[in-house]
Amino acid sequence: MTLASSPSRSVSLLDLQAHHQDVGPAFREAIDRVVDSGAYINGPDVRACEADVAAYCQAEYGVGVSSGTDALLIALMAEEIGPGDEVITTPFTFFATAGCISRVGAKPVFVDIDPETCNIDASKVEAAITPRTRAIIPVHLYGQMAETAKLKALADQRGLILIEDSAQGIGAEEEGRRSGSIGHYGAFSFFPAKNLGALGDGGIVTTQDEERAQRLQRLRVHGAEPKYYHSVIGGNFRLDTIHAAVVRAKLPFLDQWTEARQKNAARYNEGLKQTGLISEGHLKPLKNRQSRHVYNQYIIRTDRRDELQAFLKERGVSTAIYYPLSLHQQECFAYLGYKDGDFPEAEKAALEVLALPVHPHLSAEDQDYVIEQLVAFYRG
Repeated sequence: MTLASSPSRSVSLLDLQAHHQDVGPAFREAIDRVVDSGAYINGPDVRACEADVAAYCQAEYGVGVSSGTDALLIALMAEEIGPGDEVITTPFTFFATAGCISRVGAKPVFVDIDPETCNIDASKVEAAITPRTRAIIPVHLYGQMAETAKLKALADQRGLILIEDSAQGIGAEEEGRRSGSIGHYGAFSFFPAKNLGALGDGGIVTTQDEERAQRLQRLRVHGAEPKYYHSVIGGNFRLDTIHAAVVRAKLPFLDQWTEARQKNAARYNEGLKQTGLISEGHLKPLKNRQSRHVYNQYIIRTDRRDELQAFLKERGVSTAIYYPLSLHQQECFAYLGYKDGDFPEAEKAALEVLALPVHPHLSAEDQDYVIEQLVAFYRG
């Protein structure tokens, strides 16, 4: 790839409008269908969305919920995990993963990450299990599955529940098995910035177990079955019909968008390799160790992250930091008793990771421009 000079331009981190243009008339038809039907809560599109997404994820059942956060929360509630229990997870992820554990009264127990993927280090999980441990929540960070089969085998051996946090990983695979199909539960987000997004918040929980699916269905309507008769205390966790309809309209395009993300990631890998920035140690892309990485984000690591981000911003390149602080260092988790240095890989990643634009509608010219600016920063 040649590094010819390019005019100044603006490169966005995400382009939702282009997503909607891809879907075309089906997008508006989905919205109009719901508006005209009057079935705004638990309408036919919700049930159809649940079936379609579950099938895509190689799961028997799908239960639509109000957000990816609520998908995690309701899975914990379905297993009656609460005070006195411990749940093992990663300290390097979005707040909701650990936040939901605390919300049900359980204790988050963190395990450090693999620095080459930023996913939980599966080899360290067993040492964190205690008599109080009830569940493990691996996160498929940035669109790459954690070592889920290995963790499921460990969970089965120790009598634990495995909840896959696949908010960023719909369609990701480990040896042919899709995210959300291996654990007892898979928790997905339909937040607009995700690879398969709604028009607002939404999510789904997948499971292979009919009884668990029935528990989830009760819990999302305040624990009622039938209506107004409450066997358990649940919440208002329903997926709105209009969001379900939009997800259904977008789902046929998901593989096409994923392939575009993968091509963009491969282009970055090759382009950055040709520049010498990787071999010279200036920056390092995360490794892809799974059979299907869906690249919700394309992440590089650099010890000059903040300088680089400011430089790229001046030149019109949007970037983001996922995430700037390890969860054990968050003020709200001080009660857990962790201290700086307890999870060195997570702490180091929080200082180094940077997301570059990788969305499906990113042009080759824009990618060349991003790479040119990276070269300019390190060699200019």
